[in-house]
Amino acid sequence: MNTLSAIRRWILALLAFGLVGTGVELTLTEHYETGLQVIPLVVIALGICVVAWHTLAGSALSIRVLRGTMGVFLLAGIVGMGLHYRGGAEFQVEIDPAQSRWEIFKKVMRAKAPPVLASGTMVQLGLLGLLYVYKHPALEQDV
Repeated sequence: MNTLSAIRRWILALLAFGLVGTGVELTLTEHYETGLQVIPLVVIALGICVVAWHTLAGSALSIRVLRGTMGVFLLAGIVGMGLHYRGGAEFQVEIDPAQSRWEIFKKVMRAKAPPVLASGTMVQLGLLGLLYVYKHPALEQDV
């Protein structure tokens, strides 16, 4: 096994570990109270299934599906950060409508609930998955 293959395997292992860990954390923190909160859990379950399928099949199709799934992770993470920010901002406005936008921004970014940057984990997982599929040898063999 060459160095690049070993690195690729480690990246896939880190992705799998991150998917399972994030899924467990979201479940333990009961991140399923609303329909929107279920979305990351569904996306993570999809990611786990696609990674397992790719691990077993190793085909060009599984690489393409993994690439698409990681795109969904990027989208879900960005939308999640927006939703977390909006929820925190609405709460801050309810507390004190006279606050400036800058004060609201600072308070929302420092708040523990909802944590705005927590959804960035989905972005990180998506980027890790895209790093794994980048110029993957299975895609070159399929041409």
